[in-house]
Amino acid sequence: MSKTMPKSTKDEKLRWIKPILDKEISIKKMVLVCPFSERAIKYWLAQYRAHGMSGLENRSTRPKSQPSETPIRIKERIIELRLETRLCAKKLNYKLKKENILIHDRTIGKIIKSEKLVRKYRIRKLQYKYIKPTLFPGDLVEIDIKYVPGKISGKRYYQYTAIDCASRWRHLKIYDQMTNEYSIQFVEELMKAAPFKIKAIKTDNGSCFTNRYIGYLKSSDPFNPRLHSLDVFCAEHNLPHYLIDPGKPAQNGRVERSHRTDQEHFYDLNKFRTVLGLKKKIRQWNNYYNNLEHCSLDGLTPNEALNMRVQNVCT
Repeated sequence: MSKTMPKSTKDEKLRWIKPILDKEISIKKMVLVCPFSERAIKYWLAQYRAHGMSGLENRSTRPKSQPSETPIRIKERIIELRLETRLCAKKLNYKLKKENILIHDRTIGKIIKSEKLVRKYRIRKLQYKYIKPTLFPGDLVEIDIKYVPGKISGKRYYQYTAIDCASRWRHLKIYDQMTNEYSIQFVEELMKAAPFKIKAIKTDNGSCFTNRYIGYLKSSDPFNPRLHSLDVFCAEHNLPHYLIDPGKPAQNGRVERSHRTDQEHFYDLNKFRTVLGLKKKIRQWNNYYNNLEHCSLDGLTPNEALNMRVQNVCT
């Protein structure tokens, strides 16, 4: 047996099997003094005789197959849906359930991550516990305006957005300006298009929605200021108009979050040459959004949530 200390695991294995190869000692007797099992020694001997020193390299003990591994067909379907829709793991799971594919959200997330189809950065958000009142369709509708990215024929356009806080049902409209007149016109169209009665609206403090933080201070009679035309319209239709606190867009969080979805899944993937093409596409996108599964609705679409509410009221 060699008296020099081994420098690697290969040398250590060779140190124990070399006397057996030189027929100086038998395997049975070597097991009595060797800290390794007889099975290990026989395996080293077989590998050394077949491959030489390279056969003594340490190999991974990781199994080559996993009995409960996700089938390749399901993996391919997950990747295909991710590339097609760019939805999160939870929303992908909602779509897979409709195809009778049952799989856990975490598994979908791991598959997406292994294929490098996740965001380059992630921000851990603080979780706050809010007391959320029970809302029914039409109880509160958030309204906001989004700039349409870029210009069409050298002109800027604006997207008016209204979203129902209970069902996440949305209504979109494109205008070439954001004015008081268009704000009133949008609310009028919203009241006709909504499949429910609108009981209240909530907006930010933009000048096309209110003059509470601008016009009131400049009024000649501070105790009897001139009301904004949208406030007058809401008062005539017995429609409460709520405002968020200045500099607090999170209080209009549902419509702000929907604008992010518009940017990532609509504007980033489409280019428009004419305003007619934009208006046509925005109608198709609005219809798609109202039939898209939402995590906040436990996998239901806004249209399905409206139907569920109607059934619950009827029963």
